[in-house]
Amino acid sequence: MKCDYNLIRESERENLNLNPLQRAGVLTKEAREALYDFGDGYSVCDYCEGRLDKINKPAINTFLEDVADFINADLVRTVHGAREGKFAVINKICEAGDTVVLDGNAHYTSYLACERSKVNVIEVPTSKDDENKITIDKYKEVIEKSIDKGIEIKLALLTHVDGDYGNLTDAKAFGKICQELGVVSLLNCAYSMGRLPIKANDWDLDFVVGSGHKSMAASGPIGILGMKSKWEEVMLNRSPKYPKKEVEMLGCTSRGAPIATLMASLPYVKKRVDNWEDEVKKSRKFVSNLEKIDGIIQIGETPTNHDLVRFKTPILHEIGLNHPRKGFYLYEELKSRKIVGIKRGQTQWFKCSTYGMTNKQREYIANSFKEIVENLS
Repeated sequence: MKCDYNLIRESERENLNLNPLQRAGVLTKEAREALYDFGDGYSVCDYCEGRLDKINKPAINTFLEDVADFINADLVRTVHGAREGKFAVINKICEAGDTVVLDGNAHYTSYLACERSKVNVIEVPTSKDDENKITIDKYKEVIEKSIDKGIEIKLALLTHVDGDYGNLTDAKAFGKICQELGVVSLLNCAYSMGRLPIKANDWDLDFVVGSGHKSMAASGPIGILGMKSKWEEVMLNRSPKYPKKEVEMLGCTSRGAPIATLMASLPYVKKRVDNWEDEVKKSRKFVSNLEKIDGIIQIGETPTNHDLVRFKTPILHEIGLNHPRKGFYLYEELKSRKIVGIKRGQTQWFKCSTYGMTNKQREYIANSFKEIVENLS
């Protein structure tokens, strides 16, 4: 039977991809080799004796220790993504009817994890301006007011860097207020772990979650769950019937290509976080070049502290109103210049990332936008 599912993708090989979901997930050469060798579903299980985290060929056991050291956590487990890590923590720490505090920029999966765990949610509002920021003072205020009303806050979840604006929050201050108020802390690092340094213990955080396929150059889906050692017995309790298996992990998590590619990319990822400040400078320069175009304005925290940036673009929307291809013109104009990652039909705003690109590539992208506006407005 012929396989006719259009399994062809040239976005990364043939184009400059601006999709912030994908920029920091681009595989290394070593990871692509591991993908070939470990593509079979249970390929890392050849020498398994019942515990994924104890496998020594490939050396998953020492890999997990290396990741724990990398993010400054006491213990680490792989999960199937940051969302699964969040759910595991909320499901284990909370009971149905408990209350969790989330920030107003939280990813939808943070809410779904709460819904699935049947807990109540109190939201910390963002600032009422184009920056849409979450401040730790506001976070503390929301928790304290809830406690004053007699509401027990079982857990607080903060999005380290949100996926809408690329706003970087103060993780250390978050950890401090949670410890002071006796609330379990969970930091969602899906857009930060693997891009910038994570210091879970230094920040006094109970739990952190990350994403291998978003930010750690892995094929995925795979995530990282880091925790303080005091939570080991709670989070990693064993099954009475199958005593080798950790219940909240459902025995074993990522097998095959996801964990193999993450392992292969880790040395590279550990080095690249040291260049984070330079990456931020390059992102700010890219923003500056785009904002030279009248009608393209960055929103979110300014100056940006991340590679993910969002722009409102009234000039691009205005062009689309009079263009025969309407809003689809922008995608087509960019694609003709070998630039992809902006959604089809989107002109009022867009978000993008140039993470890992050269200065020449970033300048080319900014000049392409300038050329499109000059030619069509």
